[in-house]
Parts: sequence; structure tokens; C-alpha cells
Amino acid sequence: MAKNSNIASVLAFEKKLVPSDGFLYGTTWQERNKSEASKSLELREKSVRGTISNRLKPAIKDDPLKLNAEVEKPNLQRVDSCALGEDQDTLKLHFTLKVLSGVQIPSACNNKVFNETYSQAANNYIATEGFRELAKRYAINIANARFLWRNRVGAEHIEVQVKKLNHNSEKSWVFDAVKIGLSNFETVTPDIEELATEIADALSGKEDFLLLEIKAFAQIGFAQDVYPSEELVLDKSTAKDKKSKILYHINNIAGMHSQKIGNALRTIDTWYPAYTETKTSIAIEPYGAVTNLGTAYRNPKAKADFFTLFDRFACGETLDKKEEEHYVMAVLVRGGVFGESGKD
Repeated sequence: MAKNSNIASVLAFEKKLVPSDGFLYGTTWQERNKSEASKSLELREKSVRGTISNRLKPAIKDDPLKLNAEVEKPNLQRVDSCALGEDQDTLKLHFTLKVLSGVQIPSACNNKVFNETYSQAANNYIATEGFRELAKRYAINIANARFLWRNRVGAEHIEVQVKKLNHNSEKSWVFDAVKIGLSNFETVTPDIEELATEIADALSGKEDFLLLEIKAFAQIGFAQDVYPSEELVLDKSTAKDKKSKILYHINNIAGMHSQKIGNALRTIDTWYPAYTETKTSIAIEPYGAVTNLGTAYRNPKAKADFFTLFDRFACGETLDKKEEEHYVMAVLVRGGVFGESGKD
């Protein structure tokens, strides 16, 4: 396919939501606001003997003798684990989030005409929308502690404390994440609106940047397991200690990948075509990819993918729905390399 001369072959955007890695600590619900009561969580190693639980070939499962021989084989594993102490019932996740401006300026673009038309379209969006819808959704995902992922499940209480750190600000907010929930982006409180305004001002350039300190407390029960990020081991033959599960840590403190926190914060896409059926928000991605389901919800054939919409938006065309503009700008806030290759 020939290259479209109206689209830059070199085009990149830096991400504008920049979370740090998350640090995991253990404490008690009653003393969660006392920093001296929080103790960093360390990884533990377990050696376990599991049972065979995978699907077996028909020749084995249909033969009782072969089946007995198979299940008697030991499934030995060495894994990392992490848990609260016996005197701790609350998990604390601590990270910072920086929000940057300048979405209307690509970090790299080799097509002057395209750069001019895109910048004009982006500035028009900023002038009319001011990132208010996106900022509201980011604020809700902070307030509902979506970034706790599996640690959020089964928690009796969840509290999120947010503090603005830049410009010697005294602003802070406290949210009851259980009451906010994960189901929709329509219900907002005055505190969420105020936090959203701060995020929108940073994204639209009214403020150079916004720096937030975020602490989430989840009361999950004494000595209960917690779930840091799991490391991706590409070559298990050379994996350290040949563990079957390796968890993430930062200087021996159990941690959450910044990428995983960022994925939770940008899980705001309810504009994809299948949302009326799924009723589930997905992370902002160019093709609406949800890897654990093996599904791309924004198929180019349906003209709902980022590149189809972005090429029209960036060249000055008015998109059919305002939600499509929100989606395009959310992908640009996510950042990435979006140039068009001249190869087939």
C-alpha cells in the first residue's frame, strides 16, 4: 500500500500521565495514617508440591493406569509470594503521578503540513473541551483505586488519599473507593470534580504540570496475601533461580509496575462499539486490545480504531461523534509512535 503523503512517516507523542512505580507496605486500618506504623513488604519464596491439573491427552485420560501414573508425578514449584504480617490487616500502596501538558505538540513529526493541521485540531479540542471529560475519568479511576487491581477484591474498606505536591499547594482529597465503584463514569462528587479540574488544567496547559502523591489503603485481613506485579520471564531456561513465578520488587520492597498503574488509570474507554454489550470499560489502546481476552474491540474494519479516526481528526475533519474525539485525544495522552510506514 502506498504511503499517504498527508500523514507523517515519523510521528511520536510522549505520554502525559506519568505514574511512578508503586511501593507496597503493611499496616493496620486504625493506624493507617501513622507513617511509623507502615512496614515495607518483602517477597517470600515458597517451595510447593502441586498436582497435575492440566488437560490430558485422550490416550492418558481414558486409561486408568496411565492416568494414575500421571497424577502421581510431583509438580514441584518454587514461587515468590507476598503477604501482610500476622499483626497487619491493611495494604498500603504508595506512588506519585505526574500530569503534563503539550499534547498538541508531537515529540517527533517529519511532515510540516500534517503538524500544522494536527496542532490546530488539538488546540480546537483544548479550547472547546479542555480535557474535562478525560480528566473526570482519570480522577474517578484514582478515587476508586482501580490501580489496586486484584488487591481491591474482597477488601472491607478502601481509602485513597491524594495530595497535590507542586506549587507549595495544600490541596488534598480523601475518597472512599468502595462507594465510588468501578462500574461507570457518571457519578461524581465535589472532591472528584475538584481533582478533575486540576488534571484538566495540567493537560490543557493552564498549569505546566501537576504532581500528585497517592496513597491507597485496603483492609483485606490479617496476614492475607497481597499481589505485587509479576515479572515477565521471556527465557525461563535462564530465569533467576528457575522460579515459576517471579514478583516485582524495588530494593527489596514489593512493588507494582508503573505500566500496570498507568493501565488502570487509562481504563476509561466506554466509547468502543461493543460497550453496549460488554458494559465494561477497557484501557485506552489504538486497537482496543484486551490481551487477557484475546480481543481487539476497535477493529479497523469497523473504522473505530485509533489510526482511522486520528488520520481524519488530524487533517481537520470533524469526527462523527464527540466521543471519538475524546478517544483520539486519550490515545495521544497515552503516548506512542504513530507514524505511517511506506512499506506494504
